[in-house]
Amino acid sequence: MSVEPERPLPPGQYVPRGWPVLHYGPVPKFRPSTWDFRVFGDTASGEQYRWTWEEFEGLPQTKAVADFHCVTKFTIPDNLWEGISGSALVELAPPHPDVTHVMVWAEYGYSANIRMADFLAEGTMLALYRDGERLTPDHGFPVRLVVPHLYAWKSVKWARGVEYLIQDRRGFWEERGYHNVADPWREQRYSYQEDDGENPPL
Repeated sequence: MSVEPERPLPPGQYVPRGWPVLHYGPVPKFRPSTWDFRVFGDTASGEQYRWTWEEFEGLPQTKAVADFHCVTKFTIPDNLWEGISGSALVELAPPHPDVTHVMVWAEYGYSANIRMADFLAEGTMLALYRDGERLTPDHGFPVRLVVPHLYAWKSVKWARGVEYLIQDRRGFWEERGYHNVADPWREQRYSYQEDDGENPPL
């Protein structure tokens, strides 16, 4: 069952009733005493940055209203996200000037790569809340990356770290045939749609 959207959606998308749950693997157990979030890789200082759960939760937060586009063709419109913006995290943990991409890492070694421009884009954040409520475990509690302008496999659930990359590298689904960029308005769903030489090899 779907509902009629109030404005155009990306090609092939529909609005479902509710927010479907999709992910690979089990839902991890949150242990606040041992949880941390790290920024590493090609940092400007060469050092790694680390926050405990208490420290991370206390970082300055922002809000953004944005749609959520899943590659399985549903779109959830007008979500109110609240969390730490990508740009704020980059200010706290500056990258090397040559960094072009980030790899976002999650529990169980899951990962997704995005361009630094996407990580810094308005609305991109490490979200703690949706529509005024804590994320549920099924939807990424305690922290999920939200990149509203890309397909949602880039919006990594259970995020635990950001790796700065000077050279792009494919993440979990990108290694398994998904498109390296994932723009829903261009229906960039699969790697066979990529132009030769523009992305890392499979």
